[in-house]
Amino acid sequence: MTKCLSAILILALVLFLCVPAGAQAPVGTIPPPPHFGGVSNGEIIGIVVGVVAPVVIVAIVWFHHSSKSRTITGCVVAAQNSLTVANEKDQRVYALSGNIAGVNPGERMRLQGHKIDPSSGSPLGWEVSQIQKDYGACQP
Repeated sequence: MTKCLSAILILALVLFLCVPAGAQAPVGTIPPPPHFGGVSNGEIIGIVVGVVAPVVIVAIVWFHHSSKSRTITGCVVAAQNSLTVANEKDQRVYALSGNIAGVNPGERMRLQGHKIDPSSGSPLGWEVSQIQKDYGACQP
């Protein structure tokens, strides 16, 4: 909720700052004519900045969020020719793949990586990039 509110406030600030300010001319002088069919260069620059800046900000935030590694914590269990872990947060069981050297069945671990979407009936997968913490043996 706070991210959405922050995005709205940033967008409002950007749009507010894009409002062109008119220069004051001495009394009796004629201001220069506007360009591009009644639109001045400053207005064009303001419109371009007002459109491009939010797009760039959203792209940076999205890229930062999508590239961030996530973690799961749970007890590792040996299954048929593989290892699985039941995530304590969402109670889902993930089949482990990737860098699983050092991942031992019967141990409670926090594993860094990312979720792999299931394909054709296979269970959810978790590609391990590294072991963040080994908490020791699982408690019954």
